[in-house]
Amino acid sequence: MPKVRWGVLGVAKIAVTKVIPAMQRGEWCEVTAIASRDLAKARAASTKLGIPKAYGSYDELLADPDVDAIYNPLPNDLHVPWTIRAAERGKHVLCEKPLALTADQARQLLAVRDRTGVRIQEAFMVRTHPQWLKVRELVRGGAIGDLRAMVGVFSFFNRDPANIRNLPAAGGGALMDIGCYLINTSRFIFDRAPARVAGLIERDPDMGVDRLTSMMLDYGSGHAVGTCSTQMVPFQQIQVLGTTGRLELQIPFNAPPDRPCRVVHDSGADLFGGGRTVIDIDTCDQYTIQGDRFSQAILSNHAVPLPLEDAVENMACIDAVVRSAASGRWEVPQ
Repeated sequence: MPKVRWGVLGVAKIAVTKVIPAMQRGEWCEVTAIASRDLAKARAASTKLGIPKAYGSYDELLADPDVDAIYNPLPNDLHVPWTIRAAERGKHVLCEKPLALTADQARQLLAVRDRTGVRIQEAFMVRTHPQWLKVRELVRGGAIGDLRAMVGVFSFFNRDPANIRNLPAAGGGALMDIGCYLINTSRFIFDRAPARVAGLIERDPDMGVDRLTSMMLDYGSGHAVGTCSTQMVPFQQIQVLGTTGRLELQIPFNAPPDRPCRVVHDSGADLFGGGRTVIDIDTCDQYTIQGDRFSQAILSNHAVPLPLEDAVENMACIDAVVRSAASGRWEVPQ
C-alpha cells in the first residue's frame, strides 16, 4: 500500500507527543524525517519516535527528495514563511492553526498553492473528528429543530512569560491559540460565514497578549458566543441549541484518543435531564484521521478535506474580533 512520506519541521511538543505518534499509526502516513535548528534535538526526537532521518535545519529537510509532504507545527509567526518555502520545493503542507497572523497573510498562500500545484491545509483536526461530524449531521437532520445558538468555552492556565503562547511577536494569546477553534467550529456548524463579529479583549498587563477574549458571531438566524482564556481554569465545552433541543460536546477540542467521546442530545423535556440521550462516539485519534485524510487526498489527487479558502475565512473572523475589541463596534470579516 503506498503511503505519503512526511517530514516534520521542528520538535514542538504537539508534534512529538501527539501528532507524529498518531500519524505513525495511520494507514496512509509514513513519517520519514524531522528537522530542528538544533541537530541534537532532531536526533533525540528521531530516536525516540523511530523516525529514520534527522536534519539540523529546515531547509535540509525541504531538500530531501524522499519527503512528499510537510507537517508545520512551528510558532504562529513562522507558519506562512515556512509553508511558502515548503510549497516552492514541491512539498504538500499541513500547517498548524492558526494558518497565519492575519487574513492578508493567509491569502498569500492561495497564490502559492495555485502557482506550485501543491496541497496546503490548516490543521484543524477537530473538523475530521467523528463527534463533530455527528453533531453537524444531527443539526442538518433537524434533531434540535432550527439552529439558534452555539455557546462555547475553551480555557487553560499558562502565565509562563517564556512560553511561545505568551509572546505577542510570535502570534501568542488566547484568541490565536484556542479562540480560533470557537470561530472555526461555529462556521462549521452554521455552515456559512458570520455577517458581523463583536469582540472583547482583556490583555495581560505584563506580557501584552490577550489572556481573556470573548466574541459574538452573527449568523443571521442564529448566534455563536464564545469565551477563551489562557489564564483561567482548564475547561472546554460546546452547546449547540435549537428550537426543540440541544447538543452538548463534553470534550470538543482535546478529544481523548484512548476512550470514547460523548455527545449529549437533550430534547428539553425537563430541566433535570429527563430528555437526555447520550451518544457514544467510538474511540479514535483525530490526529490519525487528519493525517490519513490529507494523505489520501494527495495519493488520489483529490481535494483536501479543508480547503485553504476556509482558513482565510477563519483568519478574517479572527481579524474582525481584534478590530471590534479596539473599535467597540461590530466589524465585518473581510
